[in-house]
Amino acid sequence: MTNLNIRRVAGALGAEITGVDLSKDLADETIAEIRRALVEHQVIFFRDQDLTPERQAAFGRRFGPLNIHPYVSGMAGQPEVMEIIKEPSDRINFGGGWHSDMSFLRTPSIGSILYAVELPEYGGDTLFASQAAAYDALSDGLKATLDGLNAVHSASREYAATGASAQKRGSMQVAAEADGYVGEYVHPMVLTHPETGRKALYVNPAFTMKIEGWKTSESKALLEYLFQHSRYEAFTCRFAWAKGSVAFWDNRSVWHFALNDYPGQRRHMRRVTVDPWPQAASVPAAAE
Repeated sequence: MTNLNIRRVAGALGAEITGVDLSKDLADETIAEIRRALVEHQVIFFRDQDLTPERQAAFGRRFGPLNIHPYVSGMAGQPEVMEIIKEPSDRINFGGGWHSDMSFLRTPSIGSILYAVELPEYGGDTLFASQAAAYDALSDGLKATLDGLNAVHSASREYAATGASAQKRGSMQVAAEADGYVGEYVHPMVLTHPETGRKALYVNPAFTMKIEGWKTSESKALLEYLFQHSRYEAFTCRFAWAKGSVAFWDNRSVWHFALNDYPGQRRHMRRVTVDPWPQAASVPAAAE
């Protein structure tokens, strides 16, 4: 029996967990309960944590191997730990648009764990949107159509020289050009969660390029409809950070959006991203 207290924070997704110190070597039973909460609530939050980069990485590894981002340099000696920093002089923030982390990879991540190190005096909240709730709200006809479709994902647009994620920042080393580095990969437009069996939309504005087998122009209308539908307020929750807060979200069913509403202030977060245990990967997209 654990001492966790789990409190839902919104209708579609989100729960806050108290009664646990993530810096400790947690029992398997506690990790299993946290994982159950993650897959049930899709994003979970913890307050008043004191995590070194080493302890944050150790916590993340309890859920799977850690990802090394192909375009953003990790910490020296700890490439799996990514520092996300917006300096007062930076105009564009990192993650400032709806997206699902790492969907542009052959095998996408299962989740991300973000820790607040330093926060602005105001602003800097993160929005989350349940793609399971978004799928549930679709008509039966559209569900049937999407269930048979795949989409092409790539980092080439977001991490190209003019992309928002590749913009020069004072304290982050981000690659200036990503075209062709990772390539394009195909994933189902509707993802069945391997742990719950619940279906969720799996497209996002940052990394989904088009529907497989369709022209880009043919794909645009349907994808734009899904992007608009998927951010509907009833599918979302909003997290107000404080120093020591942690958010752990399921990239298989959740979008997120880091708000950029704190001009002239500094925001410093640390992220580790959890990959799935080795399994069959998605196939590369066919060249056109």
